[in-house]
Amino acid sequence: MLKDLLLIFIGAVLVNNFVLSRFLGVCPFLGVSKKVHVAFSMGIATTFVMTLSAAATWLIQTFILDPFGLGRFLQYVSFVLVIASLVQMIELFIKKTSKDLYHSLGIFLPLITTNCAILGLALLSVNKTYNLAQSLVFGLGAGIGFTLAIVIMAGIREEIDSADIPEGLKGAGITLLTAGILSIAFLGFSGLISM
Repeated sequence: MLKDLLLIFIGAVLVNNFVLSRFLGVCPFLGVSKKVHVAFSMGIATTFVMTLSAAATWLIQTFILDPFGLGRFLQYVSFVLVIASLVQMIELFIKKTSKDLYHSLGIFLPLITTNCAILGLALLSVNKTYNLAQSLVFGLGAGIGFTLAIVIMAGIREEIDSADIPEGLKGAGITLLTAGILSIAFLGFSGLISM
């Protein structure tokens, strides 16, 4: 059991990285990865929401959708509603309990609602028929993998700002080339485990 959880975790972080392998969550990956501290905050907030939404969507699927045979009909709508509600509850809770944390993460929480990686996580978790523990580990691993990818990209982009780049590649061009090279680099982990 522990070995399976470890394989799911490593697979989500490195082998099947949501951004660099599955191409989910590319919008915040490209949009928020200009500074390392901002990218890290976005990654932590996304990891937190991914882990909680993995558990919440598993509970909805297992105890509401599957028993009534509604899994294929209402899965997308219910998961989007659960994720949006969860993000709003987290935002309200953080706002009441920690003003400093709210100011550092509060700007990212509304962005997370529209992050396709979170919906992708919920759907993949259900399609792989994970149990609750596996879903939680999958959500945590996917969030850490997202954080790893966005922080690496932010570190590279900070260095690119001071580099001598040809005029035609500045901006989006060099960013997309860098993302492609990062994706190829993470492809090297594909032989680590088979998922």
